[in-house]
Amino acid sequence: MKRRIAAVGTALALGCGPAVTACGGGSGNSTDTASGEVGVVLPLLTSPFWESYNSDIPQQAAAQDVRVLETVNSDSDPSKQITDIQNLLAQNVKGLVVSPLDSASIVAGLNAAQRKGVPVVAVDVAPDKGKVAMVVRADNRAFGEKACRRIGNAVKTGKVVQIQGDLASVNGRDRSEAFSACIKKNYRGIKVLDIPADWNAEKAAAGLEALYTANPDIKGIYLQAGGVYLAPALSTLRRHNALAPAGHPKHIVIVSNDGIPQELDAIRKGLIDATVSQPADQYAKYGIFYIKRAMEGQTFHPGPTDHDSTIVRLPSGILEDQLPAPLVTKGNADDASLWGNRIGKSS
Repeated sequence: MKRRIAAVGTALALGCGPAVTACGGGSGNSTDTASGEVGVVLPLLTSPFWESYNSDIPQQAAAQDVRVLETVNSDSDPSKQITDIQNLLAQNVKGLVVSPLDSASIVAGLNAAQRKGVPVVAVDVAPDKGKVAMVVRADNRAFGEKACRRIGNAVKTGKVVQIQGDLASVNGRDRSEAFSACIKKNYRGIKVLDIPADWNAEKAAAGLEALYTANPDIKGIYLQAGGVYLAPALSTLRRHNALAPAGHPKHIVIVSNDGIPQELDAIRKGLIDATVSQPADQYAKYGIFYIKRAMEGQTFHPGPTDHDSTIVRLPSGILEDQLPAPLVTKGNADDASLWGNRIGKSS
């Protein structure tokens, strides 16, 4: 998918606020961002999460007076993603907002951008190394920890399934490691059964089908990506007459990640118990926010921000703005501030 977008309108007030060290006090020569276009690289568009992020990009670009040359969809292919970056660099973009598919292979694209002096902001996934002005992301280890606590406290003992993301991505690794470590430490009566699914709905469906057939006594499921795993997981359980609502003795405790409208509806109906709302709208907002300032020559530093987050320095030396990602349960599923409610409820 390619789309040319010309941003118009008044710049959004997104100042660094009093905590200057959090947003950075600029260094180097400033450039006019109105004369430089940005390329946006999406990892995939087969998830409502990424569809929402994609729709928010032109709105945020217009609001912040940033011109986007193209948005390109890498179709879940890390090799294509590198080619997409190279193609955008060949069109002389002055900044890139990239959502890496593979934390290691993306380094080739980052190096190509660095050679051309083009700043990069990474969204959702941090690279293993390489130069980026900022990573805009939530704390994915906290995702796994929250899922562990919710499932562990409800299940206590028995078998729990973890449908993992792509372990070539730091997101998949962080969620998997945190969930497994938390279960092992705090809920010794629970056995975790892993399904490596690579952010792929078909792999998730096939894996859960095989695992449930062999283990019909599972008591909980952790979906690391509700945007791609929710529908196949619910369909599989429904086919086995195992989709009992919350409160029923045969209910399987399900915790997801993403915060898409379909997850919120499933929570309201008692089909799943919770999700971690990964802020798709804020990813778009602050991806554009940081690339605009990086193109102007600003640099950034660890510390609290003026938008209820904290910039941390990762072991690689890369800076990451860790945006809030709340746990959503039946008690707060109707919260109007959740991006999944902002884009509407599914039928």
